[in-house]
Amino acid sequence: MGAQWKAKGKELAANAKGKLFGRLAKDIMIAARNGADPASNARLRLVVEQARKVSMPKETLERAIKKGAGLTGDTVHYEHVIYEGFAPHRVPVMVECLTDNLNRTAPEMRVLFRKGQLGTSGSVSWDFDHVGMIEAEPAAAGADPELAAIEAGAQDFEPGDEDGTTMFLTDATDLDLVSRALPAQGFTVLSAKLGYKAKNPVDPASLSAADLEEVEAFLAAIDANDDVQNVFAGLGG
Repeated sequence: MGAQWKAKGKELAANAKGKLFGRLAKDIMIAARNGADPASNARLRLVVEQARKVSMPKETLERAIKKGAGLTGDTVHYEHVIYEGFAPHRVPVMVECLTDNLNRTAPEMRVLFRKGQLGTSGSVSWDFDHVGMIEAEPAAAGADPELAAIEAGAQDFEPGDEDGTTMFLTDATDLDLVSRALPAQGFTVLSAKLGYKAKNPVDPASLSAADLEEVEAFLAAIDANDDVQNVFAGLGG
């Protein structure tokens, strides 16, 4: 959770197919601005691979690529915005948004942060590292995440929850390089993106059960917003 907050439960609304496809389509359109061919556009290739792994319909994927590359005649303009602040009980939060209407998103974020505290630019980001985040699962029994991290060039790794996945952390410039190297080390890449990892995450054990539930509810409400792409919370695993 120090790397990226995730809602509990695989079938929650934040992880529902429709929501996931919508977020991936935005990522694809943004990446396709630098070219519609995944073979020569590393960022697009990573997002396309992720979309295929979650069974995004081929026509939806291709439409997003063409729209982002300007091949459909439609003008697409998404603004990338980061909101910084605190969840309840001083848990630092970075919220990454892609929006086509900042006049809608900004007031919505202010309302959502009322149960916490919305900060100014730089008020929280100093306490996060900008890193590459690669979520992967072992392709075969016995795959060693520590050895894989070393051999593939990752800076660090974090064991996943009960699902057996591992989060490999890289320098921001090494994201594509490490994601290409991991399959040879026995890991299947599920997703790869840039994100924010807290330097000094809050220990959940320092919060009461009621306080932790309040923090989770706050994060879930923000994550459910249509303009939100990612939520990074400084909350230890």
